Amino acid sequence: MARIVYVDGAYVPEAEAKVSVFDRGFLFADGVYEVTSVIDGKLVDFAGHLTRLARSLSELQIPAPVSDAELEAIHRELVTRNELTEGLIYLQVTRGPADRDFVWLDDPTPTLVLFTQEKALIDSPLAARGLSVALMPDIRWQRRDIKTVQLLAPSMAKMAARAEGADDAWMVEDGHVTEGTSNNAWIVTADGAIVTRHLSNSILHGITRATVRDIAADLGLSVEERAFTPDEARAAAEAFVTAATSFVTPVVKIDGQQLGDGKPGPVATRLREAYIEQARRLAV
Repeated sequence: MARIVYVDGAYVPEAEAKVSVFDRGFLFADGVYEVTSVIDGKLVDFAGHLTRLARSLSELQIPAPVSDAELEAIHRELVTRNELTEGLIYLQVTRGPADRDFVWLDDPTPTLVLFTQEKALIDSPLAARGLSVALMPDIRWQRRDIKTVQLLAPSMAKMAARAEGADDAWMVEDGHVTEGTSNNAWIVTADGAIVTRHLSNSILHGITRATVRDIAADLGLSVEERAFTPDEARAAAEAFVTAATSFVTPVVKIDGQQLGDGKPGPVATRLREAYIEQARRLAV
């Protein structure tokens, strides 16, 4: 069955989903996006994604194309029409079409597109075996806190990591790890402290990151929000990443160096189980 895609008010088969060649998302990467996971046909952490979307739009001065209630209705309709039980809903808002000019219009008409992707989130093969990551220079712009569609730099880092035989890359700037190409990075120190970089313009303010931080606190685990170095990462007892597309996924090797026994560690495993249990309980 062909997917049904939402484009500016219409639900259409994916082959008929089109936007203007003059859309600023296409010409300037002038847009933002969100990805919401779906399990058991329900939306996970949806309120957080709406809040971050509103912030991203505000930071780029793009007007919201529809209300939050309308966005929720569109998400639910796509779940229904595509019979999506487990997977993702991708949402993108651009500043919309205009003749090519670096200066944008004062009253743009935003473009809104959403589509679904089926994906095994609960029984993830990568989560079962653990990721290997390679460290790469962070060459992105300075407003990574805005979830823009400017993803060429992280795509290049991910491909460079693949060329080295790794699954993904963690990016490094000024001697410290910022984040993964499409996820937030975490380590567990030898004394059991869970460390993830503090929020700033240097990293995306992950929705899953925030939820996992709260879950860790509820479990009585120590969480430090600070920058950590590549050497700390390579010497860690455990590591993992968090993202809406992968929940909590253990990392078992960094820059070719095995962590622990090379298998998903107990902290990451416990947090993944707790996250999935909570997501299933609170999904809407």
